[in-house]
Amino acid sequence: MKRVLSGLQPSGQLHLGNYAGAIKQFIAMQDDHEMFVFVASYHALTSARDADELRANIRQVVVDYLAFGLDPKKTNIYLQQDVPQVTELAWLLSCVCPKHMMDKATSFKDKTAKGLAASIGLYTYPILQAADILSVDPDLVPVGEDQRQHIEITRDLAQKFNHHFASEEDPVFKIPDAMIRTDSGAVVPGIDGQKMSKSYNNGIDPFMDEKPLRKRIMKIVSDSTPVDQPKDPDCDTTYQIFTALVGKDDERAAVLRDKYVNPPADGFGYGHAKQALFELILDEFGEARKRRIDLMNDAGYVEEVLKDGAAAASERVAAVTARARAAAGL
Repeated sequence: MKRVLSGLQPSGQLHLGNYAGAIKQFIAMQDDHEMFVFVASYHALTSARDADELRANIRQVVVDYLAFGLDPKKTNIYLQQDVPQVTELAWLLSCVCPKHMMDKATSFKDKTAKGLAASIGLYTYPILQAADILSVDPDLVPVGEDQRQHIEITRDLAQKFNHHFASEEDPVFKIPDAMIRTDSGAVVPGIDGQKMSKSYNNGIDPFMDEKPLRKRIMKIVSDSTPVDQPKDPDCDTTYQIFTALVGKDDERAAVLRDKYVNPPADGFGYGHAKQALFELILDEFGEARKRRIDLMNDAGYVEEVLKDGAAAASERVAAVTARARAAAGL
């Protein structure tokens, strides 16, 4: 059984992009993979400055993981801060990391260009991310295309450490493979047509109450093509979000596509497509919405899930850390 690791930053409410781009994949994999899914709380400190808000965001991510369908009996869910050995591994990796590798990291350039303070934590973010990944000896790391460079940095750092302190026959770090999504769920557009992102405030929260959820969906950008005229679904944001949730080969997507291309006698406008997306979300996330309400009122269960997940992760990370220490001469 292959081991998989992934995580998300607790930077705000999860949205359809998080679900279609990552969480849906985790749920599909948890039956036949050994899963480690964490909340990247240390990473959040590169921008978070409100302790109470961060605590709330951390808990909300865990609740949403569980509500969406991650099963703690199949997936080890834990907080980054509950496995502090990753910071030791980050230091060990930083000692073999050439400065030019961090200079080339696009995430630092992108985030500082958007106004985020140029802290050392932000600059060395890829090293901590590498430590997160390497800490549990994963075989696969599911990521989007925008994270490809981080996996390459992780592999490079693992190879450098192994080169200096180990042998090919007995390496310290396993070299993980990236699992890059290329299907319709890989990049989900937000209501403004850009990539759905918390930082752009363009997301759709499937757990919103019905009235504000419908209002949010009706704000999705569209052109002015009349209801009686054919439309190109592949150029429409609403259709792109719809297919990100169900897949382009799903019958529901095919039915919707046909209405775009061949409008019925009474017409088919973008408002109809948005209503179809609204109904899809209520249908797809009906059980998740109910679970989330229960989880919000059961703090004890959430804490137990995190305790068990941290114990499983800590056992794996302790073994990796011991190997790295011994190899380095500590």
